[in-house]
Amino acid sequence: NAFALDMAMGGSTNTVLHTLAIAHEAGIRYDLTRINMISVRCPNICKVSPSSPFHIEDVDRAGGVSAILKTIGGIKGLLHKDCITVTGKTIWQNVARTNVADDTVIHPLDKPYSSDGGLTILHGNLAPEGAVVKKAGVAAVMQVFEGKAVIFNSQDEACAGILAGKVKAGDVVVIRYEGPKGGPGMQEMLAPTSYIMGQGLGESVALITDGRFSGGTRGACIGHVSPEAAEGGMIALIEDGDVIKINIPERSLEVCLDNATIERRKAGFTPPPPRPVDGYLRRYSKMVNNASSGAVLT
Repeated sequence: NAFALDMAMGGSTNTVLHTLAIAHEAGIRYDLTRINMISVRCPNICKVSPSSPFHIEDVDRAGGVSAILKTIGGIKGLLHKDCITVTGKTIWQNVARTNVADDTVIHPLDKPYSSDGGLTILHGNLAPEGAVVKKAGVAAVMQVFEGKAVIFNSQDEACAGILAGKVKAGDVVVIRYEGPKGGPGMQEMLAPTSYIMGQGLGESVALITDGRFSGGTRGACIGHVSPEAAEGGMIALIEDGDVIKINIPERSLEVCLDNATIERRKAGFTPPPPRPVDGYLRRYSKMVNNASSGAVLT
């Protein structure tokens, strides 16, 4: 139900991370493939700033989360309507009397922003275990994109590089070693995405990272790339100038390298030393799984 709501309103990619972690703590096996199955069935009927001119106050005025749930509840089998909530009632009882007060904010099912959900899980040789993109925040011209990689090994390095003009239209910015292990802690890449937008490159530059994003991020920003760089994932092996292909409708993320080149790079790969952290962060970096399972501890 949480994933269906997120798909319907093009919410934060962080929902994927946190809800997978909650499922893990509850002893429920849930993977990214199942999230894509929900995305295929659930249309994106609401967008919130910066993906639209509407703000969360507008959504509340139009009926809020309850109205969104009531609307997508019209899709047979999408919601588990009998789930008990903190009110002591089922989720469907909670929303039964709700109506959409403004259908320019919360669209009807027959007039969605898109026929599939606001989030998409991508797979490919660059993300064998998955990556996440907020499709609802990606311009139409960037849904399918191909460009040359510009590599940065930290968020700080990326910020400096973008501001120094190292990123041009047609590039794919790659920020790595910012995943759960590599960060450690998986920072939000809000500053680099803001700088890209601020330089007028939002519809001509993509960004890929093993880190994560703010709910306020928009643009062709793909996060949670798994396996992450710190565990020797493919994102650690790509080099400046490698061609990366992004196809959001096809749910694919590929780097254009033949198998021989990939195997040669794997054989010659030497990971950089871990970042100098101690205490709990050091223990965390050794014990945490990658984002495809919710960045949970093992």
